[in-house]
Order: sequence, then structure tokens, then C-alpha cells
Amino acid sequence: MREKLEAITRISELITSNMYFEDVLKLIVTITAQVMQSNICSLMLLDEEKKVLEVKATQSISEAYNSKPPLRLGEGIAGRVALEGKPIIVKDVKKDPRYVNKDIAVKEGLSSLISLPLQVKGKIVGVLNLYTSTPRDFSEEEVRVLTAIANQAAVVVENYRLLVESELIREELEKRKKIERAKGILMKEFGIDEDEAYRRIQRYSMDKQKPMKEVAEAIITTWELRQKH
Repeated sequence: MREKLEAITRISELITSNMYFEDVLKLIVTITAQVMQSNICSLMLLDEEKKVLEVKATQSISEAYNSKPPLRLGEGIAGRVALEGKPIIVKDVKKDPRYVNKDIAVKEGLSSLISLPLQVKGKIVGVLNLYTSTPRDFSEEEVRVLTAIANQAAVVVENYRLLVESELIREELEKRKKIERAKGILMKEFGIDEDEAYRRIQRYSMDKQKPMKEVAEAIITTWELRQKH
């Protein structure tokens, strides 16, 4: 039990680490696989737009498992866990009709599986999967430990999503500021209104196949250079 508690502590420390997102996920599955003596441990994250689960981290060296196709929400064991938000334990995946990738299970000698939702603030962001090579009854203690790990992984995923969103918002605001400034320059230089200035930036962007932000930056730079001479 002590080893499992230490694993939870190590994973909790990763939440505030400065490591790359992918490296944090890889460490989570590696630590979990070690303490639970698992053949394969993986994190599948939910793409909310496509409604599919994709393997984003695993310590497995199995090329077949690592490159398996995404699961639709509700499909297979992991898909059901993501849809229903409840753990599922399977004694032998090769015999369970719900399990999708039986060929991989046979090839890799997989037997038992516990699949748990990554849940944060009532929202499902993915699934934690843990496989063993021999039939295994996961104890209540093991389920509690894995639930704690899954919850911590969910926080890591959600923090990263929020970081990406805030970065995208910052970039969008920066883009708008530059386009607004470029419009002002064109309005002053050519005596045109705001709509026409925007259309000129848009047309040039389409003709040259360059982002509008890049066109705006070029207008601003050219104008600033002219002001210095």
C-alpha cells in the first residue's frame, strides 16, 4: 500500500510541474504500470468535437496497441467508460463481447482490464486503462488508488486545455489589435472607410495566401519605416 500511496504523491507533484504535457502523461502511465504490475497502461483522451477517444500516452512497446485506431464515444470498454463516467472491470478481454480489439489482446497476451474515467468538475476528459497478462480481481483498495490517479490525470489534462485556450485567446486578441491598427493606417493613407480597409487586408491575405495577421504586421512595419525617414 505504501508504494501505491507514494505513486499517488509522485503523480500529484506532476500537476504543477513545468514538464511538457506529453512527458507528464507518459510518466503517469509509467508510474501506474509499475506500482500496479501492469503489462499495458494507457491514457486515452476525448476529442469533444469528433466524439472519439485516442491513445495519447502509454508505456507499452507494442506497436499494435500504440497505433490502434480511435474509439467512438460509447464504443468498446473505454468508450462506455467515457460515456457513462463509471469504471468497468473485465476479467478477460478476449472473452468479453464489448471489447473491440481482440486481435491485439491475443497478440499481446492481455487478460484483465480495468478502465476508469478521467473526470474533473463533472466533465469526462478521457480514460485510464490498465491491463494485466493474467486474470485479476482488482481489490477495492486498488480501484481507489487508480481512481485517485485517474482524477489527478484529469486535472493535468484540464489544466493543459485551459492553458491552450488562454494562449489561443491571447493570440486572437493580438491578431485583432494588429488588424485594427493596420486598418487605421490604410484609412488614413488612402482616405477610405473602415470596411474598405478591412476588405483590402482580407483580399491581399487571400491573394498572397498569407494570414491576415501577417498582412497587418507588414502594413504596420512599412508604415513605421516610412515614419522614420
